[in-house]
Order: sequence, then structure tokens, then C-alpha cells
Amino acid sequence: MLEFAGRGILLDIEGTTSSVSFVYDKMFPYVRRELAEYLSNNWDSENTATACELVAVDAGHGSFAAWSADMTSDDQRQRLICDEITRLMDGDLKATGLKQLQGLIWKAGFESGELQAHVYDDVPTALTEWNEEGVDVRIYSSGSVATQKLFFEHTIAGDLLHCFRGHYDTTTGPKKEVASYQQIASAFGLHAAELLFISDVVAELDAARSAGLQTALALRPGNADVEPSHGHIEISTFADVKICKS
Repeated sequence: MLEFAGRGILLDIEGTTSSVSFVYDKMFPYVRRELAEYLSNNWDSENTATACELVAVDAGHGSFAAWSADMTSDDQRQRLICDEITRLMDGDLKATGLKQLQGLIWKAGFESGELQAHVYDDVPTALTEWNEEGVDVRIYSSGSVATQKLFFEHTIAGDLLHCFRGHYDTTTGPKKEVASYQQIASAFGLHAAELLFISDVVAELDAARSAGLQTALALRPGNADVEPSHGHIEISTFADVKICKS
């Protein structure tokens, strides 16, 4: 049991609120399956054009037009994007353009009902109780803020988006850097010591603790093994977090 007398809780997603397997076994394969058709059906949209520009810049080019200058058809240009997105996903890389395009495809999937985000059984109850206790609950994930909002708006437990007062992604900063958590604490408007960060990644927790936050390691089914000497409080369910009013 972790007794928490602070005022804000910051949550990771994968391996913390939701299973890692859902992201890797459902969400990522969905993008691979739908990518070519999505590009074909939405090639002329502003959102797709913006994503393609970002993919081009991430690949080291000045613009998508410059990257695809030798191509004579939209089919060829779409194949260029498909090949690059596949390469990035194969390497599990966190490129901005990749996340932008993934987010567009996931948006279509969530809104159609084909995708429903997994959350652990204890999550909805804990989120409700924490909010009732006046705790400011927010998310920090490598997935884009837009994707985070879609994720929690379309879960197997219903719409949970209202449970969160803020969302942060890697545009705030890398999740393993101390400065990122200092910036998030400032955004909360709270002292770092009043915040609890829960994640399944020890290096993220180390950075948060160095920034002054309280930390807890989420031990969820299917999470990667960690060294026992990590030094963080361990929880297996959000019910292990007891809110103590000061």
C-alpha cells in the first residue's frame, strides 16, 4: 500500500493503465493493415499532407515535395510513405511524423468502433475515487496528446477522458529526462513533491524522482522484468494507492 498525501497523480499508459500487449498486438497491427487504404482514401486531406511533411523532415528531407520530386504518380508517393512508416515501425522508432500518421489512422479506428482501448479493471474505479478526493490526475505518454485523448475516450470501460485534467507527450520532453518532469510539475502548478508518477519503466521513474516527484512502479501482467534493486515503491493495482487527506 502506498499512502499518498499529495495533490496530483501523473500516469503513464502502456503497462500502467493499459496492457502493453494491446498497443503492440492491436493498435500497431491496425496501422500496418490500414495504412495503404487510409492514404489512398485521404491523400488530398490537409491532415495527411501535414503528416507526410513531418515524415519527410524526419527522414532528413527539406519537404515532402523535394523527397518525392522524381515520382510521377500519387501511387508512388503513397508507397514512399508506406515504406518509410513500415521501416519506422519495424525499428520501434518514435518519430514525430510516424506518430502523427498513426494518430490519424487510430482516430478512424476508434471512431468507427473497430478499436476499443484496453484498461485494467481497477483503473476506472481508481480514477473516479481520485477525482472525488480532489486529486489532479494527468497523463504523460510517448503517444501524442491527440492519441491519448482518443484512447481514453474509447475504452472498454467507456469514456474516461473526463477523469484527466491534462495530457503530456514527448513534445514536452523525453520521458527519461529530469527536465521533462520539472516542466510538468510547473504545468501542474504544484511543488514536485506533491506529485506521484506511476510508470512501468524504471528509467522514467528515476528521472521523475530526480525532479522531486514521488514515484511508484506498476507491476502489471506482461510487463518487462525489472531489477529488484530499483528503489521505487511497487504497486500491482491502483487500489494500492491510498489517498490521505492532509
